[in-house]
Amino acid sequence: MSETGVERPETGGVREVKSAARTVELLELLAARGDRPARLQELADELGVPRSSMYALLQTLISRGWVRTDITGSLYGIGIHALLAGTSYLDSDPRVRVVRPYLDEASEALGETIHMGRLDGRDVAYLATRESHEYLRTISRVGRRLPAHVGALGKALLAEWPDERLPEGPYEALTPNSHTSREALLADLAEVRARGYSVDREEGVLGIVGFGFALRYDSPAQDAVSCSVPVARLTPEHERQIVAVMREIRNRIEATAPGAGGAPSWR
Repeated sequence: MSETGVERPETGGVREVKSAARTVELLELLAARGDRPARLQELADELGVPRSSMYALLQTLISRGWVRTDITGSLYGIGIHALLAGTSYLDSDPRVRVVRPYLDEASEALGETIHMGRLDGRDVAYLATRESHEYLRTISRVGRRLPAHVGALGKALLAEWPDERLPEGPYEALTPNSHTSREALLADLAEVRARGYSVDREEGVLGIVGFGFALRYDSPAQDAVSCSVPVARLTPEHERQIVAVMREIRNRIEATAPGAGGAPSWR
């Protein structure tokens, strides 16, 4: 597990290229900071590299658009080429392309915010979002990361994996309703399996309830869709409608998602 909370993939026995690994670690660190730019010494200390080496790496990445700096040259943040690479990822992913129209349908039918996310280590990355047009709504964005144990998307996906995959707690609490122990999360995941979908009742964001549905075109599932709704607008009737619509959307996505026909099988 890295400092950013993402599990590193195996290299298949090939020796890791240290300079490439350091570059990726720097970019991930800057991306994780969001709107909090970093100073040179902070980055050098965080990654455990000499200040001179970090400065040289930053200047190289600035010249190529992957890192940006302020007018004084003392603050550093993620650059625009990271956005371009991320956009390319979304545009080239066949599953995202398939799911997008169904998110539109769910948004139109329910009037609520609809998400698609993918499991990445212990987190879920948001790959597509359709926001509600209601004044009172949940706000999210593509590229957001959320710990899998606190959200509807993440819990729907964790329920598809063996319990042994879950790390020991305690887990981070984003709200007073978040599961912080392995035992509590395991009990919730058992309910998800029995129910067929996950429910996040203000575990990730206070005032927001989410309903998550794993997309089983992979085994175990890597992707999920969800519907988020403010507590103030959630009635039993609306909850039943959300579950019915999202179940239908899931079934249709699974029936049409690419799994053959020459499409690459990405890992």
